[in-house]
Order: sequence, then C-alpha cells, then structure tokens
Amino acid sequence: MTRGQFLRRLRKYCRKLGLSISVEESRGKGSHVTVEVEDRRTIVKGGELSPIYIKLVLRQLGLPDSAV
Repeated sequence: MTRGQFLRRLRKYCRKLGLSISVEESRGKGSHVTVEVEDRRTIVKGGELSPIYIKLVLRQLGLPDSAV
C-alpha cells in the first residue's frame, strides 16, 4: 500500500469515528509527512508501506491494527 492509499483510508476511518486528523507535509523532512490524530503525532515515510510499518504507525497514533 502506498502512503497516499494509507492516508485516504486513515482519513475515512477517522471521519467515521469522529476523530480529528491532520496531515502536515511541511513538517516532514524529505518525503516524510507528519500525521496527527487527536493529540497523538507520528511521522510517515513516502512510497510503499509494508504491513508491519502500517501497524507501527497505527499503534503510535493509538488506533487498532485493523483500523485501515
């Protein structure tokens, strides 16, 4: 799954639950972006994301592994 696909699914999931989400491309370095869900923040790299990396990002954001 690419980062774009992941972010689309994450936005849809957050909208469904009524969570606030923001993606800041200016805060990342290079091809990285900052993603914030409610009060939790993490960095997401660009390109292809492995299933293990997706689980890691979801856990850092305090979301269940099956969220996306």
